[in-house]
Amino acid sequence: MDIASNITNLKATLPPNVTLVAVSKFHPVEVLQQAYDAGQRLFGENRVQELVTKYPLLPADIQWHFIGTLQTNKVRSIVPFVAMIQSIDSLRLLKEVEKQAARCNRSIRVLLEVHIAEETAKHGFRPDECLHLFLDNQLNTYPHVIFAGLMGMATFTDNTVQIEHEFQLLKRLFDEIKQSGKAGDAFTELSMGMSDDYPIAIRNGSTMIRVGSLIFGARE
Repeated sequence: MDIASNITNLKATLPPNVTLVAVSKFHPVEVLQQAYDAGQRLFGENRVQELVTKYPLLPADIQWHFIGTLQTNKVRSIVPFVAMIQSIDSLRLLKEVEKQAARCNRSIRVLLEVHIAEETAKHGFRPDECLHLFLDNQLNTYPHVIFAGLMGMATFTDNTVQIEHEFQLLKRLFDEIKQSGKAGDAFTELSMGMSDDYPIAIRNGSTMIRVGSLIFGARE
């Protein structure tokens, strides 16, 4: 598989305002290095142990995004170096990120994960719950957390109408929060869209897509 060509071809289809996160979970460091050599600098991992193992073996200028379900007892392991946590799905997790970021004297960019899919297995805040976190000023007590936007995953289905509806729901929520003036200037990212549905996500306002198999092929 020609990873460099995959990255080049994929980036050629993206609008200039859309950032590519290369989802590298389950792929070895040698494969990630090929993507790095092709110019990719932003990688997404969804398992703490895998991320912690890969981090010291790859170039220091990589921006690591954590995109999976994050247990509070694992936060301490990634906060010293991670560039963004995209999967903040509870206030309990948010409080732990604040605690560990303060310990490291770092400010951590995060995305709040919103549950937009019909699947109960997906994680995240309810849209109304997420909105009121901002409107009710509940997020003002996290000085080491930068609220950079929202993340969501559509239902895993072939029904593109449903996928589009779910992405539109998340975009409306993002716009409502942004227009409320309660989110701050850093609130700019809408992370939605993966290998199977990223064109629909971009059409509906995504600024960040999380793509793995189109770059690296099937997981080993």
